[in-house]
Amino acid sequence: MRLSSFFPTLFFLFCFAILPFNPAQAQSLAEKIDALISKEYKPDEPGVVVRVQQNGKVLFEKAYGMADMELGVKMQPDHILRLGSITKQFTAVAVLLLVQEGKVSLSDDLTKYLPDYPTGGRKITVAQLLNHTSGIKSYTDMADFPQIWRKDMTLMELIDHFKNEPFDFEPGEKWSYNNSAYILAGAVIEKASGMTYADFIEKRIFQPLGMTDSYFDVTDRIIARRIRGYGEGEKEGTFANAPYLSMTLPHAAGSLMSTVADLGKWDESLYTEKLVKKDLLKQAWTPNRLNDGKMTHYGYGWGMDKVDGHEFIYHSGGINGFVTNGIRVPDAHLYVVALSNNTTKGPGGMTYDIALTALGLPLDKPKPVELSAKQLADYVGVYEQGSSDDWRHITLEGNQLYSQRAGSERFEVFAYGNDRFFFKDHPTRLHFERDKSGKVKSLVPRGPMPFGTEERYLRTDKDKPTEKESIGNVSQALLDSYVGTYNLFPNFDLTISTREGRLFAQATGQPEFELFAESERRFFLKVVVAQIDFMPAVNGVVKELVLHQGGQDMKGTRK
Repeated sequence: MRLSSFFPTLFFLFCFAILPFNPAQAQSLAEKIDALISKEYKPDEPGVVVRVQQNGKVLFEKAYGMADMELGVKMQPDHILRLGSITKQFTAVAVLLLVQEGKVSLSDDLTKYLPDYPTGGRKITVAQLLNHTSGIKSYTDMADFPQIWRKDMTLMELIDHFKNEPFDFEPGEKWSYNNSAYILAGAVIEKASGMTYADFIEKRIFQPLGMTDSYFDVTDRIIARRIRGYGEGEKEGTFANAPYLSMTLPHAAGSLMSTVADLGKWDESLYTEKLVKKDLLKQAWTPNRLNDGKMTHYGYGWGMDKVDGHEFIYHSGGINGFVTNGIRVPDAHLYVVALSNNTTKGPGGMTYDIALTALGLPLDKPKPVELSAKQLADYVGVYEQGSSDDWRHITLEGNQLYSQRAGSERFEVFAYGNDRFFFKDHPTRLHFERDKSGKVKSLVPRGPMPFGTEERYLRTDKDKPTEKESIGNVSQALLDSYVGTYNLFPNFDLTISTREGRLFAQATGQPEFELFAESERRFFLKVVVAQIDFMPAVNGVVKELVLHQGGQDMKGTRK
């Protein structure tokens, strides 16, 4: 799955009847959830707090691991942790509160609130700020962002820092996760309300809902039960205190902190009209449509997707020392939230599995159904997305269907329903689409809890594309010069190593993958469509690389 957070994640991540409460069933559910969490979080490592509630009743709440590694303090359920980008749903609802009061319109131009903002004649709406389609450069993607982590900035100083950057695309043309847009949404809140963002959230959301353990994070303020965060240490399997980050920088994109109990109050309020009328609040959970008609999986401050007939509404967060995830399933009135002070692993997949467990859905692969070779032949072909470099090739041997993505190996896929296939050891599903005549026309890969636009591969009449080949003759001396750890974002590194004349890359918290040479300085991966360029050496040392993936160019600096 892809985790969307204050800092981006790279390379990859029925009908339910509400039954009467049964203590025996609750105990069984608790045991299952406990097993899922205990497998991920160890007692002597930075930990996690998890809460599961349904219809406002707590089904499970427990803390794991350490809150403070230096003082030997164990994690407790009422500890206060940074939320990262779960903040964005509070910002979105704050804007909707002002819309409800007639002080803001979602169709308002940004320049109504910031007249001097350099839009270059473009109209950027408040809605486009909230749904990540503005095209404004996200300041956390700027090369100098790590250099300003410790710098306290006013809201306008932060906006001045990114406002003159070139647009990434025209408003409404694409979806791209954008922290700058939520900083600007925070400015809209301040201009329209006459209050600071922190005061507005405190007085208009936290206080009415009784969220007494929730705050806008201010570093020098004394806050009982606030804990510290941890990242990866220099040696494998060790931990380090998270690098300092001025909490003036995340602002409306990621500066809130809370407890799982307070977030339970927050989720319960969303079933009521305590804050916003239901018809208006629904817009936050309505997928946005781009200018070309493509749908995204994002509304205002939340992503959404269908999972086995249920609507999952979700968001994750990641900020120095902390990773978070929350999932609400409205038709089951279910909420699962995990707050962690351990950035070496993300709770997103675990939270997803807990939600499935609470819904009584299996965690294993779908049950395969048998299709004839004639039926399977319908899917055979070359499917392309955007360009001939991004393709999937579906082949059939005997009665077994295979899928191969550009630059990758081929893998068996198995049918589990009409036009639905799954991989044996990967959560991605392949959904095929047909035209009115019944002919297969496209292929849509689906992973759990996506955010942006769906990948859609259109069927072509082409033969199997020519695969990218490695030149395979880069000298060992040059490979050795690339070896090192490169920081792309806070708590996110790429570690480059070499063995037996081959080069490998490992991202924080992810498996190691081999890199293949296109040239002496450019390498590509086979597991995803991505390339890495190593910059020329300075004084004999390669100090930078650039990761090209998903239309973004992300610089990494040698540590």
